[in-house]
Amino acid sequence: MSDDLGLFSEPDVQHREQDRQRGKAAAAARRAKARRKKTVLWLVVALVLVGGGAGAYYGYQQLRGIGSYEDFEGAGEGDVVVEVKDGDLVTTIATSLKEQGVVASARAFTEAGEGDSRVTAIQPGFYLMKTKMSGKAAVERMVDPKAKVVPLEVKGGNVLHDITAPDGKVTKGILTMLSEASCAELDGVKKCVTPQELRDAAENADPVALGVPDWAVPDVTKAPKEHRLEGLITRGLYHLKPGASAVELLKSVIETSNTRLQGYGIPGGTTKTGFRPYEVLVIASLVEKEGLEKDFGKISQVIYKRLSENHILQFDSTVNYKLERPIITTSDEDRERSGPYNTYSVKGLTPTPIGSVSREAITAAITPEPGGFMYFVKCEKDGTSCFSDNIDEHNRLVAKARAEGVF
Repeated sequence: MSDDLGLFSEPDVQHREQDRQRGKAAAAARRAKARRKKTVLWLVVALVLVGGGAGAYYGYQQLRGIGSYEDFEGAGEGDVVVEVKDGDLVTTIATSLKEQGVVASARAFTEAGEGDSRVTAIQPGFYLMKTKMSGKAAVERMVDPKAKVVPLEVKGGNVLHDITAPDGKVTKGILTMLSEASCAELDGVKKCVTPQELRDAAENADPVALGVPDWAVPDVTKAPKEHRLEGLITRGLYHLKPGASAVELLKSVIETSNTRLQGYGIPGGTTKTGFRPYEVLVIASLVEKEGLEKDFGKISQVIYKRLSENHILQFDSTVNYKLERPIITTSDEDRERSGPYNTYSVKGLTPTPIGSVSREAITAAITPEPGGFMYFVKCEKDGTSCFSDNIDEHNRLVAKARAEGVF
């Protein structure tokens, strides 16, 4: 174009070129900024996926629209066992049901259960479900108490073997209770792990394969084989998977128990007791057997004092542990039959715990109540114990308890 009129001077042309260049630079900067934002977004998504696990990934699928809706019809076909773990969200349960072929899609379950408060209240455990269930049928079965496998309940003081009282009444041991709790009907066939199978595994399987914690392995290895797992199953509820083998059942129970023991202070809280973690577990089992919870701290103090003074423990509970028909008091003949568990003649702790323990017994075993008591006896019919620091007072309390018919 001609510039005869002088409208475009050389400086103006330069300014226009500079403006054009600045525009191109700004556009490039915006594109770079957009690329950085996109990169940061994907980094955030990646971190969420790594940190959030399956739940985060499921949520991401939903955001992308991958969680499609498909549904089966009817009440289902073959039997299948589904586990709900502690802390599982409804979406996590739905994903598990989809992966095991119970429902056609996770959304079939979540949408069928939307607004149903029973779904959000589903508890941890194992559930007997069917394959190819409609979302509605799956929800109804999942919230039906009959679908949940009844957990094993272990109480403080329970022992592995069955106990027969003098009147012939049998108290089932942990192995028998575990056998009964393992029973489930799958595809029309009832399956149980027998007490003998559990006993064989408890006595002969590799302790590590059974889930025995490292701190207990040396003691378990040298313990009498019929008692070597005693005390490693604490008080509480245990969810059992139907169809599992004897070793698998014992491992799941012992590993769950070990998690509880860690929370109660074994092995971490035992360092200042002067005893090894396994020995603290033995002390806790004696505390559990010897009295009521309100007396645990004092009973523990007596045990510590007697051990520190190299005094025999003299506990009927340890003698009774080996008897088929135990009673409150023991005879000389009973003590002769109890071998290393006879704390009337053998100094120190028993080779193994003498029963399952509670959090309260472990707390007492780790932190005994201060005092100088050396003796105690059940002095009330409700099981309350009386404590003394000298043998004369102890004998007086014993005579009083007998006169009042306590034992």
